[in-house]
Amino acid sequence: MPHASPWWTPDVHADRRPFLIGRNRIQSALRRYFDERDFIEVDTASLQASPGNEAHLHAFATQALGHDGVAQPLYLHTSPEFACKKLLAAGEKRIACFAHVYRNRERGPLHHPEFTMLEWYRAGESYEALMRDCAQILALAAETTGTRSLSYHGRTTDPFLEPERLSLAEAFERFAGIDLLASIAGDGATDRDRLAAAMRISGLRVADDDTWADLFSRVLVEKVEPNLGFGRPTILDEYPTAEAALARPAARDRRVAERFELYACGVELANAFGELTDAAEQRRRFELEMAEKARVYGETYPLDEDFLSALAIMPEASGIALGFDRLVMLATGASRIDQVLWAPVAEANA
Repeated sequence: MPHASPWWTPDVHADRRPFLIGRNRIQSALRRYFDERDFIEVDTASLQASPGNEAHLHAFATQALGHDGVAQPLYLHTSPEFACKKLLAAGEKRIACFAHVYRNRERGPLHHPEFTMLEWYRAGESYEALMRDCAQILALAAETTGTRSLSYHGRTTDPFLEPERLSLAEAFERFAGIDLLASIAGDGATDRDRLAAAMRISGLRVADDDTWADLFSRVLVEKVEPNLGFGRPTILDEYPTAEAALARPAARDRRVAERFELYACGVELANAFGELTDAAEQRRRFELEMAEKARVYGETYPLDEDFLSALAIMPEASGIALGFDRLVMLATGASRIDQVLWAPVAEANA
């Protein structure tokens, strides 16, 4: 049975239209922002040999048929990151990309199976430059929609204030009373039992089969993230190297990586890296992630060998992925992501 009030009915569209017009205006303003700073806007293919290699991201799979009818497995990408980094290897210096991306098993007020990711990269520049971009982009989004504050479900952030920069170690101590770095060795190796003991003292749940990564994520989700981005934006910085993804280790402390996430109104908006360019280390991380995916979900995704080859010649760079739809939500006051999508993905019938 069809929904009683689908998004295309005139009355529902009339309610959504102010958010959608705000979306277009913000996108135009951001395109001007990047153009004024000598960024080239690029467009990447959605179909890729690998959708990404993070254990808990789920992709949509398909296949391409050749003239001979032989099928080649392909995936809708979960991020344009691999393609963008290949362009950096090709010689581009500053690039930006508005990409439709696809993530399975994700639907809710802040999640949608297909959404827009804004990614931008700065070759030869530190990831602190991305922090400055984030502050300017939050202010620009608010200026464009004529608001003085970002908001989500009654929670507000002043986008004109300088973001607070908070390390994961500081956040774990402040919000959970846990010394995170005590469970990480100098080479980045993690001590599951030590973190578990600290969590028990703080009254947090620990299961016998929890890994260090499981425990880290529980503290982050239950104790840290609910406190971020209120009053002013928060930059949550220096992730443990075990959670570095595609980020390089920090020069001053190998226990942590050049990775930060941006929060406003308790909502995660962006994920940034000082990019790892060590192809062998990246392969090792991907293989560990896929082993974890196999353990938890019973499936894996292939590695993009083309990407790993490009990584070997990619210059030092910083890069960031920002959930564009979430930014629009906060700047327009929308309460659900589907309100800021021109044509949402159909939902399965109840």
